Amino acid sequence: MAGACTEGIDTGFVALGYAKVAFLGIVQGITELLPISSTAHMRIVPAMLGWQDPGSAFSASIQLAALAAVVSYFWRDVKGLTLGTLGAVMRRDFNDRTFRFGLGIIIGTIPIGIAGLLLEKHLNACGSPLRALWVIGVACIVMGALLALAELLARHERHVGDAGMLDFIIVGIAQVGALIPGVSRSGSTLTAALFRDFEREEAARFSFLLGLPTIFLAGAKELWTLYKAGIDGYAWSVLFVGVFIASISAFVAIWGLLRILERFSSWPFVIYRIVLGLILLAGAGLGWLS
Repeated sequence: MAGACTEGIDTGFVALGYAKVAFLGIVQGITELLPISSTAHMRIVPAMLGWQDPGSAFSASIQLAALAAVVSYFWRDVKGLTLGTLGAVMRRDFNDRTFRFGLGIIIGTIPIGIAGLLLEKHLNACGSPLRALWVIGVACIVMGALLALAELLARHERHVGDAGMLDFIIVGIAQVGALIPGVSRSGSTLTAALFRDFEREEAARFSFLLGLPTIFLAGAKELWTLYKAGIDGYAWSVLFVGVFIASISAFVAIWGLLRILERFSSWPFVIYRIVLGLILLAGAGLGWLS
């Protein structure tokens, strides 16, 4: 079903109403932080249920729920990193380990920031070709294959504390892939971190910490975009319901991801991604997903 446009921005989520958006908030919250692509699920779930596409602006702004979940789950890490970095700046101790980690996060965020600005007109446009089902399906399969390769080649021996500037640059560049629907920000950064030989749980932790500025900036930008588009109070209330529900499910998703990586490795996500990609391609090709 076709989406809705407000000032050229896809605002299909408004027509879905509270109950449907709450359901999609659960799906978005879980899939946002798992390496399985929230965008893919925001396309396939509404399509299978006969609902309209909620739009990429909904998916991006609701990332603030993921931000709340990551900060609360890794509060000790976030607090230590923030206070340690500020303390090092005040002491002018630029060789401080915590300061260098914070600087690495900033540097690792630059590539996706630049790419996001360059692709801004195409990411949230109504009927954007980037949200075509076949594009998302191919991206799911390709990232599934890369994650499998990383799982096979990685030595799983490094910790977050070992991260150097090259790690932040490589994983930061990999994060740019998140702009392509179906790739998954957590999936691309987790895969890159595994290629850098981080332990599975440490790779996920690295992915979450590096993603904090990106998640915040993307969510804040979309809120501003929706504000400029002039959506009404009802639309804001629908969006708030989605963000609130998604924050709860995202917290559960972090816990689940770390347990799965600890017990089963990343292979369940590899299989899931490839199967999901094939379903999307088949659905698009045969016409039973629109």
